[in-house]
Amino acid sequence: MSSPGDGTALITGAEGQLGLELQATAPAGWRAIPCDRDALDVTDERVVQDVFQRERPVVVFNAAAYTDVDSAESEPERAQAVNVTGASNVATAARGVGARVVHISTDFVFDGRRGRPYGPRDRTNPLSVYGRTKRQGEREVARISRGSALIVRTAWLYSAHPGNFAHTMLRLMRERERVSVVSDQIGTPTWARSLADMLWAAADMPTLRGIHHWTDAGVASWYDFAVAIQEEALRVGVLDRGIPVLPITTPEYPTRATRPSFSVLDKTATWAALGRAAQHWRVNLRHVIESLRRG
Repeated sequence: MSSPGDGTALITGAEGQLGLELQATAPAGWRAIPCDRDALDVTDERVVQDVFQRERPVVVFNAAAYTDVDSAESEPERAQAVNVTGASNVATAARGVGARVVHISTDFVFDGRRGRPYGPRDRTNPLSVYGRTKRQGEREVARISRGSALIVRTAWLYSAHPGNFAHTMLRLMRERERVSVVSDQIGTPTWARSLADMLWAAADMPTLRGIHHWTDAGVASWYDFAVAIQEEALRVGVLDRGIPVLPITTPEYPTRATRPSFSVLDKTATWAALGRAAQHWRVNLRHVIESLRRG
């Protein structure tokens, strides 16, 4: 393997918000090769092998995933294909060229019943197809890499790019006279750029392996997050009016997939290994909203 910080990093799922942030934050010394679904369908073993043999990356950030939590309940085969078979294909191809795997996973591997932050070694018990397939994908990556892969669980990702909770809330706040948001699911909003920065730092640390947790600091409910989005957007003029944000319970907003009620991740071991902690989620939210104002 080439020395850290001096080689090629392949990014699967490059069209997603994390993939875009990984491209935007690639440090000097790394050549990032973004692969979207058209360039690299992780469910196609032959295509994956061909791309890895051609590019011969030092590191692969596996950000490709089936992340539509509710649709996965009615499309379990598709979720399995991407989150398990796809992860296995990437890990196998990476092993074939000596590349290190950095695999992205989720807080949804936990059931949320513990009532305090989950550490990397805590027992998993996913409640949804999405959570189960992501946990299976973790196990495949660990098995195929013989424990050398870095598996990073994160939570509640959002960014300035469309297709996430922050963008949805801003749209609804412009269109409606009020919004109702679940207040009894607790986690940590995480800026995708914060995670991307952490992953690039980890790429320079080949001894960092196994399961690690990373989110922004702090905790919030979805209701807290929505209120903060409106406050920050009003402060800088992204929204020109405020509307009532009403807290509701999970039973009042039924979904196909069951979500963990408390999925705060314990990041202390990861922060210690990296020598730095993440910023509080509210600080990073301000950065995102201000970037939307600048366009």
